Amino acid sequence: MQFAATRIITDDVDRLVAFYERVTGVAAARLHALFAEIRTERGTLAISSSATVPMMGDGVAEARANRSVILDFLVDDVDALYPTLKSTVEVVAEPATMPWGNRSLLFRDPDGNLVNFFTPVGPDARERFAS
Repeated sequence: MQFAATRIITDDVDRLVAFYERVTGVAAARLHALFAEIRTERGTLAISSSATVPMMGDGVAEARANRSVILDFLVDDVDALYPTLKSTVEVVAEPATMPWGNRSLLFRDPDGNLVNFFTPVGPDARERFAS
């Protein structure tokens, strides 16, 4: 088995795709007007229209309703990115070093989902994310 992607259901695919393209610098693969993927070396973020929900079953997912998942993106230097991001995103927590050794910046995407840009700074964290 292989983990393939994390998917966000949204009412506005174009807006969310544009946001993730801007903050990650990764161009989306637009597989359909209702579906796109932001593909990175370590994982894929899929973005799907709420119009696709009935295909999976009535009411199984709801846009803008997430209150428990954080999307983590490994970046080279979270502190270097912070000055440019802080004026364009809703910052939830400024860069801080977590007890597990990551330096993290927490913000929200346009649908309110939590996004964490992090850089491993502690020795164990650097080893965990070494290529």
